[in-house]
Amino acid sequence: MKAQGLQMPKDVGLNIVSVALREGEFRCQTTQEVRAACTAMSHRYLTRDPKDGNIFRPGDRAAALIERARAEGKLPEENLSRVVVTGPYQLLPPLSDDDFKALHDDIAAHGVKVPVEYDEAGEILDGHHRVAICKMLGITDWPRFIRKQLTEEGKRSFARSLNFARRHLSGAQRQAIIQEHLKDAPTASNRAIAAQLGVDHKTVSAARKRMVDGGEIPHQATIVGRDGVSQPAVKPIRTMFLPEPANFRELKNVAKLKRAEDQKIRHAVRTDLAVQIAARQNAAPWWHGVGQDEGRAFPVIYVDPPWRFKTYSEVTGGEKSAENHYPTMSLDDIVELGCPGAHNSALFMWVTDLANGVKTLERWGYTYKSYWGWKKIYPGEQTGTGYWSFDNLELLLIGTRGDFPAPIPGTQPIKCTDHAVGRHSEKPVWFAEQIDRLYPTMPKLEMFQRRESLADSDVRLNGTWEFWGNQAGAPEGGAK
Repeated sequence: MKAQGLQMPKDVGLNIVSVALREGEFRCQTTQEVRAACTAMSHRYLTRDPKDGNIFRPGDRAAALIERARAEGKLPEENLSRVVVTGPYQLLPPLSDDDFKALHDDIAAHGVKVPVEYDEAGEILDGHHRVAICKMLGITDWPRFIRKQLTEEGKRSFARSLNFARRHLSGAQRQAIIQEHLKDAPTASNRAIAAQLGVDHKTVSAARKRMVDGGEIPHQATIVGRDGVSQPAVKPIRTMFLPEPANFRELKNVAKLKRAEDQKIRHAVRTDLAVQIAARQNAAPWWHGVGQDEGRAFPVIYVDPPWRFKTYSEVTGGEKSAENHYPTMSLDDIVELGCPGAHNSALFMWVTDLANGVKTLERWGYTYKSYWGWKKIYPGEQTGTGYWSFDNLELLLIGTRGDFPAPIPGTQPIKCTDHAVGRHSEKPVWFAEQIDRLYPTMPKLEMFQRRESLADSDVRLNGTWEFWGNQAGAPEGGAK
């Protein structure tokens, strides 16, 4: 059929045929477009995809129709038809005809100035219309940027956030985008979504309430803020407020009295607990009641003495005192205690005061040789306590008696190691593991340690270690 004999479709149908011929296919977005495409199909200007009824491709008369329309001025350049773009991350409404033409003219004159963003799989995250116009103009290369390691939710959020602010969207379109974002990321806080889309958080909050009430998204007990931290969705209501400035002094006095009463109660509980533990303790060492060469002796002694640390106040200072957790001993009592070390033995002693530690080690009959250091790693911003410096380093002194061998060269550990801080007075098991590694076959005694407090996998339960001290029982061969 000659071109002059072809029936000219209306504007919508002519636009669809033109785009299908240029792009290879056209995907209908509205019912009006489907009707116009079906009418054009009846004149063999289009064919319909057998699997997807919204996709139409050029028919055998499409080229002749467009040629006639162009010759008659019904397809002028200034009425350039927009291209309907699709893709998994084309989440915003298509550009208007005016916006599409403006973008087309700008790319034709200056090229693509803003890179098209892709994910690792090659899917377009931002720039669908730029790519479509490049194909129309025969441009085969344009700036590209690849976004890596984004989750599926992150890709969709990224695509919306880039386009939301730069588009001229109606109120209904903006609400629809906010609702789609809430469906994708219901756990994100209102402020986080608002920051991504560039809207007020109250707008997001109102949309969330409507969707929760309508059952479109679930109610969230916790939400994730802009900093990635989870927090309660509903914060508790303040029930106490600051008084007038004239009443500040009275409020401070009440708070001080309440704190003092609480401290007295806790101190009484701690004191009673210490008395009960001491009553059950059999602290009489068997080595004090036998001759010099009698009784059980050990070649390796590992000890963490219960040093008593003097505080300014027995009540307030006791909050952080060791006596809050176990009975302590005075320096004189620790010095007089001694240990059942063999004539040839090594002593590994934890100390909180270097001078008193060396004094005790020597009074127990050992010569100072070296030390290992534990650099304490505290959670958060904590740094420990202390007067002249923050005590984030604790020393394990090493002394020997007689002809005790040093470790084989090359097997000794490094002097200072980092370990996390655990419960009060709990020492990293790493140090006991080093002692056991250096002297695997020697009998070892740990003083002031409870066997029951050790984990099942602890090296000190391998059969070469015994224990003495508060609630530890007595080693075989020692006095009950």
